[in-house]
Amino acid sequence: MPDLSDGPLTGLKIIDLTTVIMGPYATQMLGDLGADVIKVEPPRGDSVRASVGREKGISGSFLNLNRNKRSIVLDLTKEPAKRALTKLIAQADVVVHNLRPKVIARAGFDYAAVAKMNPNIIYCAATGFGSEGPYADKPAYDDLIQASSGMAAMYVPVRGEPAYAPTVICDKLAGQSIVNAVLAAVLHRERGGGGQSVEVPMFESAIAFNLVEHLAAAAFSPPLGKTGYHRLQIPERKPYKTRDGYICILPYSDRNWSDYFDFVGRKELVGHPRYATLASRGSLFHELYAMVDEDAGKLTTAEWLAFCDKADIPCMPIIGLDDIHADPHVQAVGLFEEAEHPVAGPYRVVRSPLRFSATPFRVRSHAPQLGQHNDEVLAEAGLSNEEIDAALGRAPA
Repeated sequence: MPDLSDGPLTGLKIIDLTTVIMGPYATQMLGDLGADVIKVEPPRGDSVRASVGREKGISGSFLNLNRNKRSIVLDLTKEPAKRALTKLIAQADVVVHNLRPKVIARAGFDYAAVAKMNPNIIYCAATGFGSEGPYADKPAYDDLIQASSGMAAMYVPVRGEPAYAPTVICDKLAGQSIVNAVLAAVLHRERGGGGQSVEVPMFESAIAFNLVEHLAAAAFSPPLGKTGYHRLQIPERKPYKTRDGYICILPYSDRNWSDYFDFVGRKELVGHPRYATLASRGSLFHELYAMVDEDAGKLTTAEWLAFCDKADIPCMPIIGLDDIHADPHVQAVGLFEEAEHPVAGPYRVVRSPLRFSATPFRVRSHAPQLGQHNDEVLAEAGLSNEEIDAALGRAPA
């Protein structure tokens, strides 16, 4: 049995050809679980390295996104570099890339080629759009996927116009899907099913994600109504302004609403047939949330929290990104840790939120400098000194 002290995926070797956020977020999670992630970068490096940071090449986003990985630089327009990558793939368990189909094929590393190098490989193509559709070779960024997947249009009933969520949500949900897909394919192989190609398209993933609740009455054939989950598509669903801040107050169950009405002095609504059951409240959330909006300003945030916690009504204050680290629950569970990067200096680690009793999270290696592990990784793959020099495009020592 292998030593699994580094995580449940200890011993799994992943060749990571991804850049920016979607792919690196996925391989970060796999690396946190113990996999040996070899980040293969072009000579210019992953573009996220150039974001805001204390040290050139190690940006704030790059620090956590690329921890627990090793970096090598290969110029895949050069044959010696291609030969080196071929050797790495031959010894790997998984290859993940986020290049468009024509680009990866032109480089010589599409699935047909890689399967010849290693028939047992799990080959994950993280694409913008599914390879069998007319959008297959379109570029894809988070804003484009929010626009085309229905996500931006979901803001229309609330704001009166489409809008983008202020986070790269499609990149990150696709990253989660990559992890699920890779782990499922690895399990399939370990059970004797062999290697295979896996495709994770952002566009289709985002549509499926959006329609979990919003397909609603349109799920039936013929449709019983339009798409859209009513409770989420009303302007009254929002953070509510208290006497000293903002809060989320979310009475949900029959008992929640009864206790709420009693507390705010709307006793005539306790047991009222319009609001007594979830079925009767189903189309009345605009009314109910308007009441909460009206009532919220009568008390402070702390007073609302005290009442709601006592009555078991879902409630949380609005916490800004700059303040999350100081939240008492976040501190109690140790979500943030302080670490010292050998080049970038002190930084804040956002640990994996997953908890494994036998293999707790740790940063085994900080985000690598560009090409930090060139010689180490290529020597492990069996390349001679001459082959390593050729692959890296440098003169022999």
